[in-house]
Amino acid sequence: MGPGRDESRGFPAAPAPGACAGFDSPLGNVRFFRPARAELCDGYSQLSAYERKRLKNITENAKFFAALKLHESAARLHQIATKRQSHVTKSSRAKPKKAEDETVRRRSMRLQRVEPSGIPVPELPAQPEAEEYPQVPAGPLPMVPEDQVENSKMAEDLLATWMKISEMKVGDAEKRTSDMKRYQDSLSSMVISEENVKKVVKYRVCSMAIHPSESSILVAAGDKLGQVGLWNVSCVSAEGAHTFVPHNHSVSCMHFSPSNPAHLLSLSHDVLRCGDVTRAVFDEIYRSEEEFSSFDFLEDSASTAVVGHWNGNVSLVDRRTPGTSSELSADIGFKRTRTVHVHPVNRQYVLAAGSVDVCVFDVRYLKPQGNQPVSSLNGHTKSVASAYFSPVTGSRVVTVCADDKLRVYDTTSLAPTVPVLSTVRHNNNTGRWLTRFRAIWDPKQEDCFVVGSMARPRQIEVFQDTGKLLHSFYNIDCLSSVCSINVLHPSRNILVGGNSSGRLHVFKE
Repeated sequence: MGPGRDESRGFPAAPAPGACAGFDSPLGNVRFFRPARAELCDGYSQLSAYERKRLKNITENAKFFAALKLHESAARLHQIATKRQSHVTKSSRAKPKKAEDETVRRRSMRLQRVEPSGIPVPELPAQPEAEEYPQVPAGPLPMVPEDQVENSKMAEDLLATWMKISEMKVGDAEKRTSDMKRYQDSLSSMVISEENVKKVVKYRVCSMAIHPSESSILVAAGDKLGQVGLWNVSCVSAEGAHTFVPHNHSVSCMHFSPSNPAHLLSLSHDVLRCGDVTRAVFDEIYRSEEEFSSFDFLEDSASTAVVGHWNGNVSLVDRRTPGTSSELSADIGFKRTRTVHVHPVNRQYVLAAGSVDVCVFDVRYLKPQGNQPVSSLNGHTKSVASAYFSPVTGSRVVTVCADDKLRVYDTTSLAPTVPVLSTVRHNNNTGRWLTRFRAIWDPKQEDCFVVGSMARPRQIEVFQDTGKLLHSFYNIDCLSSVCSINVLHPSRNILVGGNSSGRLHVFKE
């Protein structure tokens, strides 16, 4: 039997003289030792002062931890946590009460629509909700301005001016290509003033057209919600503009008839209409459930037209045929068709611009399915906003693409693949609230085109087909917004730009 242990009982023996008594700390397995009694520990008196102080501190710390009763607190916390966990488990497994055990919610007599006497209240007929924008009915519509009640005399004067200038014989516009120095001088001579800025429609401008008259400046604008505004720029009074509502949706394309400018054709998502000022009516030419995107005349007489659809198809329309249906609807293989444009010389060729496709088709060979293009204008990596032939010979095509590039193609020969003549880096990221840019050719200058710009100060840019920037129209005081849609007069030096708030800006000599 070793010293200090009574093996017969299994308990530690009393410390021998000179030995130190030990006890367990409340911290667990750590065992502290202290001298049994100073007079019985032979070696205690021989310890250094540091060791005696250390033993004293150990003893005091042990007493302090014992007074805290940490073991009892830990046991109580463990017991509480165990009970709480078992309670959550039992409650989560509890079965939901049956529906019949639930109490029925009380409902007042007012909610039950019962009078205090117990007689049920009769049901009231449903009242039709007031429409914020009344729907335009199908069929012919009278050419009545939206503000007819207040400004009927002014509106009559505007329509009379339109009729008068349309009766005048307009000479063939001189489609020429002057030398570049003279053309740039003419651009520099075009300026804008406050009286040549006017809000013509209420909402974002989506399309514009300008009357070919050389005596007066009459501009038409179509907005996002189906309004068509007419502005007699030559009229100095404040009532020179009036708004009509012939459509329910955005007016994406407009043209005055080349043979009879008393007719203004406008295209919305569901209908193509002809505003005839001589009869003061908006006739319905073509209606379809397939949404429309753009149109162009196949003949100078404007009796036939090609219409592009947002689903990618194109339709051929003959205004001389009774009814409002098309002569042919052709699938050209596009996911969507944004713009269509007819070749100015060989009018059987139609240029269609879609998602990333720009192709030329021969309308003489179009059929409902299986159509193949005559030529393809490749190179676009994102959606194409517009594509147009040059106005005199059709030997050039300018496109606007979402990849921030303007491209000019050489279409002198309509080969299967048309080469790119020039590429211009241009910010075409108009965003959600602006109409997408469309580059249009100047009808007076075969090799120059106009396009809106995101640059500051706000401006409208003119490029040559080589990609060279020729001129920028800007005026800090009068032009402070982006003009996405622009139109040029066929014979006079007049440029009109439309912005996203329905305002038109006129630059002229």
